[in-house]
Amino acid sequence: MDAASPDLPAAPPRVGYARSAGSRRGEARRAELLDRVTADLAANGLVDFSLRRAARAAGTTHKVLLYYFDSADDLLGQAVDRLRDKRTAAGLVAGAGGPPRSLADRVRAIWPVLAAEEQRVLDQAIGLSLYDPGRYGQLGRESSREYLPVLMSICPQAWPERRRHDVAELILAAFRGFLIELRISGDAAGVQQGLEAFLRALEREEAAAG
Repeated sequence: MDAASPDLPAAPPRVGYARSAGSRRGEARRAELLDRVTADLAANGLVDFSLRRAARAAGTTHKVLLYYFDSADDLLGQAVDRLRDKRTAAGLVAGAGGPPRSLADRVRAIWPVLAAEEQRVLDQAIGLSLYDPGRYGQLGRESSREYLPVLMSICPQAWPERRRHDVAELILAAFRGFLIELRISGDAAGVQQGLEAFLRALEREEAAAG
C-alpha cells in the first residue's frame, strides 16, 4: 500500500444530493456547504448537532441544505466521513511511511494521530452509537472499522492474511479502548503507560512469529 495514495475501501454511494448530480455548479455548491459543516463539526463536536446548527455554520438555510442532502443525518454522516478519511490517511502515512520498523513502532507512530484533540469528534461518534444505536450505530461502526485495512497494512507482510487480520482487530480494539479512556478520564500519562504495555505484547507477538 502506497502511503502517498492510500488504497482504502471505497465508500458506499450516497443517495443525498441527487438533485445536484450532473451539475458541476451544483456539485461545487454541495462540496462548499459540506466543507463548512465539516469544519464546524471539527471545532465543536457532534453533541447537539442539528440542521439548524449546520445551516448557521454553512451560512445558509436548512431548506438549502435539504436540497443538497437527504436529511440532517445524511449531512452528518458525510461530514464525519470527511473527517474520518483525513484521519485514516494521516494514520496510514504515520504508520507506513519511513524506513522499515517493527509493528510496535508503527502502532506507536499512529497513536498521536488518533489521540489528537482535533480528532475528538470522531470518538464522539462511538459514544453516540452506544447512546442511540438505531440512529447512530452505522456512524459509530464506520468511525472505527475504516482503520482495519490500515492496521492490516502495517502488519508484517510475511504473515498469513488471517494472522494480519486478527492482529489488526486486536490493535483496533486496543486503540478504541485507549481512546475512550483518554476522552473520559483525561489521564494521558496513564493511557500512555497502558499503550506501552500493549506495545510490548505486540513485540512478543512479532518475535514469536519469527
